[in-house]
Amino acid sequence: MKTYKRKNSLKSKIASTSLRLNIILGIICVLFLLLIGQLAYLQLIYGGRFQTEVQKTDKKIVCNNVPRGVMYDSKGRILVGNKANNAITYTKNSNLTTAKIYDISEKLSKYIRLNDETPTKNQLFDYYLANSKNALKINRQLPRNQRYDEHGDALDDHIVYQNTLKYLRSKKLVFSKRQKTAALIFNKISGAYTLSTIYIKNKHITGKELTLVGENLSELPGVGIGTDWSRDYPNGESIKSIIGSVSSEKAGLPNTNLQYYLSQGYSRNDRVGTSYLEEKYEPLLKGTKSKSQVISKHKSDSIDQTKTIYKGESGASLILTINSKYQKKVDKALKTVYNEAQRAGATRYSSGAYAVAMNPKTGALLAITGLMHNTKNNKIVDNALGVINQAYVMGSVVKGAMVSGGLLNNVITPANNTLPDVPIYLPATPVKKSVYPIGTFGALNAPTALEVSSNIYMMQLALRWLHAKYVPKSYISVPKNAFTILRRNFAMFGLGQKTGIDLPGESHGITGRSFDKNGNILSGSVLDLSYGNYDAYTPIQLVQYISTIANGGYRMKPYLVQSIGKTDPHNNKISILYNTKPKVQMCVPYKKDQLDVIKKGLYQVVHGTNGWGTGRFLKKEKPAIAGKTGTAETFFFDPEHPGNIHAPEVINATFVGYAPADNPKIAVAVVFPGLNPNLEGTFTLQVAKAMFNNYFKMYK
Repeated sequence: MKTYKRKNSLKSKIASTSLRLNIILGIICVLFLLLIGQLAYLQLIYGGRFQTEVQKTDKKIVCNNVPRGVMYDSKGRILVGNKANNAITYTKNSNLTTAKIYDISEKLSKYIRLNDETPTKNQLFDYYLANSKNALKINRQLPRNQRYDEHGDALDDHIVYQNTLKYLRSKKLVFSKRQKTAALIFNKISGAYTLSTIYIKNKHITGKELTLVGENLSELPGVGIGTDWSRDYPNGESIKSIIGSVSSEKAGLPNTNLQYYLSQGYSRNDRVGTSYLEEKYEPLLKGTKSKSQVISKHKSDSIDQTKTIYKGESGASLILTINSKYQKKVDKALKTVYNEAQRAGATRYSSGAYAVAMNPKTGALLAITGLMHNTKNNKIVDNALGVINQAYVMGSVVKGAMVSGGLLNNVITPANNTLPDVPIYLPATPVKKSVYPIGTFGALNAPTALEVSSNIYMMQLALRWLHAKYVPKSYISVPKNAFTILRRNFAMFGLGQKTGIDLPGESHGITGRSFDKNGNILSGSVLDLSYGNYDAYTPIQLVQYISTIANGGYRMKPYLVQSIGKTDPHNNKISILYNTKPKVQMCVPYKKDQLDVIKKGLYQVVHGTNGWGTGRFLKKEKPAIAGKTGTAETFFFDPEHPGNIHAPEVINATFVGYAPADNPKIAVAVVFPGLNPNLEGTFTLQVAKAMFNNYFKMYK
């Protein structure tokens, strides 16, 4: 009986288990049927949409740089052009991972070398850690307290990264040349903007490198072979400081004007003019970028198609007023004479030398050159820019403006301009006199005063002009506005203010103090100002001043850019779009007989017969030259010892002039600052002579 019950119980259990299995299998079958139904539904209803999503492409517009505008001299010779260079490029896709960048960098570094660049330690470490194996190994080696805090929580990623860098520095890893190149490539690609094209290498690319990269482009997605442009100076670099510079792709946009450039549509790595003509005319020189439509499949590693939709337009061309052949001759003359001054021992404390030539009737600059002398190491470098931004006390060259002021204000007249040649004696002050001995002249008229460069005449003129009260060796009193009166007169000729030349960075000059600490006017300095031994002016101001006299009283705005145009693809034919029109900034209200007095004096400086004349060196030159020499007494300024009361005495030697004297076509200014007082020589006159001679040989 018991055996029968056990058998029934076992059968019951088996039946129950079989039922459960059947139920489970039934549920599974139902679920499978539901899944198959859902898949069928999705395939039939949404299949097309999914296929479109998989095959979806990204279409974006990418802008590419075009060659900058060319700069020509006045005769159509290229001063600044563009040199085409082969380049290895990379166009960054939107789905690039660190691992992929590492892979591309590794492969590309087998074919090229970046020997002109040196990676930083951080760039090397970033490249090293981009390899997942290296990153995992270093992470395991890093002490736990540099990965987790005291509670076992992971530290901030930035902190861990800094700890990792510190750890790597302690390891003193050694990288091969290939790895250093790979690190640089990795850094360039990582820093690129999505869908932007960058230059991996655009200098000194060998034929072998081009061949290897070209043969292996299939394994280098994004890498390409293209062309880059660099500035070229086929007619020399002597005025490069005036032309200015263009930033490198690495430097990109200058931080000082970053927001402005970005608002104008520039990319951060765009090259822009950073100084002088390149900066001043940047909006014209940069041209219009080309536009391409870049097409890439969704989540693809590479760009599938690039279609040019606008080829762009190269930058506008600038035609300068300078004749490059004449410019070279002026450069050579200045360097030759300055070397002569060096050999004579006259330049121990000299800061350099400057020369500038201008068409007095239009303001067009004909030549502009300069030298900067380092008194510490005796090295000399080109510094044409000093013509507009270096200011010096110029001495007697400004006396033409002083006598003009006396005539224009009726202090003297064309018929009555003789003044006593009596020195000025101020209390507790050395006698103020001219270079010639006291008593050489009893009185001087205006033309002769200019001829012999009389300081006394200018001071006597100032006393009368300012209605000063003066008792020799006892007392002098000038009005509080004395400096204002004289400076306003000099400013009419452009002295002491910016000329407005089409270059950034021009200096106003340096204005001396008008009052002492107690508010008393510096009367003696007023007299020094009258003969050019107080305020400091720039060479460009000097040439504008002498041009104003030369052309009959029109202060012309100096300019370097004569025309703006477009150049054909071969840099040959220029289509002019704009011509600079001469601009009169001010008319000095000369009467003819007043101007005749000034011009007669400047002519006598060169052609007069008085033994104390200062410009006879130029007397035999044809056509006839009129001009004025200058010598300013000053002290050597050492930036490392600005308050040195024992600074050596030096002189600034200067010359301004124009020719032909009766119908001026060229005006010049030459400045040799900081010469030995005992070795002034005729250096400025030698340079001026060469400038006049070379000009008239070229323009007979």
